[in-house]
This record gives sequence, structure tokens and C-alpha cells, in this order.
Amino acid sequence: MESAAPSHLQRIDQALFNTVAAGAGASPRRRLNHNFHAPTDRVQRFLNAMQPGTYVRPHRHRRGTPGAGFECFLVLQGEVGLLLLDGAGRVQACERISAGGPLFGIELAEGVIHTLVALSADAVLMEIKQGPYEPATDKDFLAGFPMEGTEAAASQEQAWRALFEDRRGPGFP
Repeated sequence: MESAAPSHLQRIDQALFNTVAAGAGASPRRRLNHNFHAPTDRVQRFLNAMQPGTYVRPHRHRRGTPGAGFECFLVLQGEVGLLLLDGAGRVQACERISAGGPLFGIELAEGVIHTLVALSADAVLMEIKQGPYEPATDKDFLAGFPMEGTEAAASQEQAWRALFEDRRGPGFP
């Protein structure tokens, strides 16, 4: 018999995945976060539900303390593609991360330029990174890439997602 979770517990279950994924599907951004942290917490922990078509502008994380700009992704449902880019925006490596494995997650070091694409509907990632969350400085966006919500952004996302079609090996291209 399952009972309601006490207030000091936050369940990470299929019902939560379904709720957050449905919210992502209804969002114009095609993704939605569910935060477990408060903005001032020193560790940010959240679910990121993504639908195919979501555009994540290439960025890197930097913090005041060296090494604190890491970011960790663990795919709990579905599949996502992680693309690593150089300073000119060229794709250097692609990683398929899947709840079905063989690669379940990745931790990126501070300063690594990256983006993500949803390779399946209702993909859900757990993300962990250093806090506190400061919207103005959380991401250092790579110049030359379109803003979210534009036709150019949609075209770019489709091109990145196409890199994963029929490719299963680690680290391609």
C-alpha cells in the first residue's frame, strides 16, 4: 500500500516524470524543469523534461570558484544527445545518453561548451550543478547561435538531432 510522501521527501517516480514531460509538451520551449532546490541552495538539483524540437542554445558554465562550473546529467527516461562544441561553434563530439544505456550520464567540467537535443519523446534528465542559481550569470552563451523561438533555432536543432540518426558509437562525428 502506497501512502502520500511526508513533506520532507520528494518522490522521483513515474507520476512525476509524466507530469513534467506533459508540461514540456505543452510548453512553447518543448522543455520544463522541476526543481528540487531553492534558488539560493549551493547545489542545484532538478529534472529537465525535454521533447524533440527543444532548442538549447550552446553555452558553458563558469563560476567564481575554479571547478565549480561542472554540470552532471543523468538520463532517467528516454534518450538525449549531448553535443560538445569548440569556441567557433563546430561540433567536436556527440554522446548519446539513454536511460536504457549503455551510457546513462555524463559530468562535464567547467567551461565545456555544450548543447542538448531530445532524441525521444518525454526524455527526462536529472541535472546537478553548483549553485546558487543566478539567472544573469548561470550560462555563458556561445556567440553566433540563434535565440530561442526563432526559425533559425528550429533549423539548428533539427541539424543537430540529425547527427544522431543511425549513429550509435561513442564520441562521433
